[in-house]
Order: sequence, then C-alpha cells, then structure tokens
Amino acid sequence: MDKLHLINIFVAVVDTNGFAGAARKLSISPPAVTRAINELESHLGVRLLTRTTRVVRVTDAGLRYVTDCRRILAEVTEADESVGGINSSPRGRLSLTAPVLFGAKFITPIITDYLQRYPEMSASCLFLDRVVNMIDEGMDVAVRIGELPDSSLQAVLVGHVRRIICASPKYLEKHGIPKAPDELQSHVIISASAVTPTQEWRLMVNGVPSIIKLQPRLTTSTNDSAVAAVESGFGLVRLMSYQVSDQLRDGKLKVVLSEFEPPALPVHVVHHEGRHATRKARTFLDMAIERLRADPALN
Repeated sequence: MDKLHLINIFVAVVDTNGFAGAARKLSISPPAVTRAINELESHLGVRLLTRTTRVVRVTDAGLRYVTDCRRILAEVTEADESVGGINSSPRGRLSLTAPVLFGAKFITPIITDYLQRYPEMSASCLFLDRVVNMIDEGMDVAVRIGELPDSSLQAVLVGHVRRIICASPKYLEKHGIPKAPDELQSHVIISASAVTPTQEWRLMVNGVPSIIKLQPRLTTSTNDSAVAAVESGFGLVRLMSYQVSDQLRDGKLKVVLSEFEPPALPVHVVHHEGRHATRKARTFLDMAIERLRADPALN
C-alpha cells in the first residue's frame, strides 16, 4: 500500500467534493479513486467519507484526518524542494484568495509579475467577498481585511484601510457637503451591501460608536457597481478606501465626514505557519508583502 498515494487521493476527493472531481484532478479513473478510499478506510478501520448517489460528505473523523494529511503533503513538498536546493526556482501551483476588488487592484498585478519571474509556477486566484476557509478550500495564501480570529495560520500586517463616505464633486456642488452624520438623512444614499449589509452606517460621534439609520435610494450587491454609481454623481456611498483609491487620487471623488470614521481596519496576508509554508508560497509572500507595504493606498 502506497500510503502517500492514498492520502493524496483522499485530499483530492475532499477538495473537489467528489470521486469524479478527484479523478479528473489527478488524471486517474473514478474506479481507482474508489479503490484507494476503500483501501485507506480499511487500513484505518474508520469511515472517512459518507457516500450517496449524489453527495460525498466528510465524516468527523475524516475532517480531522484531512487536516493531518494536508500537513503531511506540505511537508513532503517542502522536503522535495529542499533536496532541489535552496536556490532553485519554485514550481507547482499557488492557490490564493482575496476580496474581489482588492484582488483585481492589488493582487493580480503582483501575481502576474510573480508568474513572469518564475516560469515553472502557475496560480489559481479565488476572489470573493467572503472569508474563504484556507484549509477546506486548499488555499496557500489569503488576504484578510479586519481583525483576525486566533488560528494556527501566520498573519503578516501589510497596511490599513479606512471605511470612508464619499461622493463626486458634481454631487457635492449640487447638494452640499454634509457636516454631521444626522445630515445624511437629507442626502441620496447608495448602499453597497458587500461593505454595509444593513441599512445603517456605524460612525463615531464624540468618540462613541453611533448607528445612523438610512433609507438608501440605491442598494447594490457589488462594490464595483456602487463605485460606478457614486462616480456618476448619483449620491453618497460608504466604501473601503482602497476600493476608490484611484478616484480619490484623481479628484473624481471626495471624502466627507472623515472626522466621524471608525478606526481603520488592518490588512493581513495570511499563510500556513512555519515550515508548513512551502517554497512557492514563501517566494510569493516575499514579493507581495514588500509591494503591499509600499502601496500608498494601504498605508
């Protein structure tokens, strides 16, 4: 029994949510996947997966085991890289995740430069406005905006972003500049639900958190559509400062009520701790951390 081969197949089944997906990922036949899982479960004496005709689910024992399997596979990769020499170029596929606009504005330029520098690397980017579980979804690197929960992952601070209220000069010239939060009630409000999921904005009034209830004229589920609406002069919107950094720099948008903003949010690059961070991840981290810390939009 090739134990490493079996756990590699097991991890692929979990990652792809099925036997067929694992077979495609590993370029082997579905019956070979089935035989491998049966052999692994028989050897361990425990059921790792529950199968129906439509769904494959991981058991509690399987969830614990897959975490250990990922660590083992990472250590094997690390050992292979060490044998190849510390000066050798990384090879393989790097998986990373970030919020949608952050990924487009900041991560995509870095990853394309990284791939040009290391021709034996490829990359898979998952840009979503939700927190992706790095272990469950097989991510090597993630960008997190906001305070972090305790975990076994390593986090490197690369900057901060503000939660700002802004509008176009055209809108402010026509409707006036609000001087206090209660004046927002008389303005046209755009709500970007990816940033502010409820119909209220939390601001600081006299140093105390205060909830401002609003009735938006426009509610949109994507940040880029909110940016387009505020650029057109339609109203006021609350966004992360990095999402409109170019527009603020070029004078297309202006910040209002800055003295009432809550504290800035930290931006971290998160990766697997210690030696479980592979060479491919470490080389990307070196580039990404340096570039992000130097970006004025984040600092």
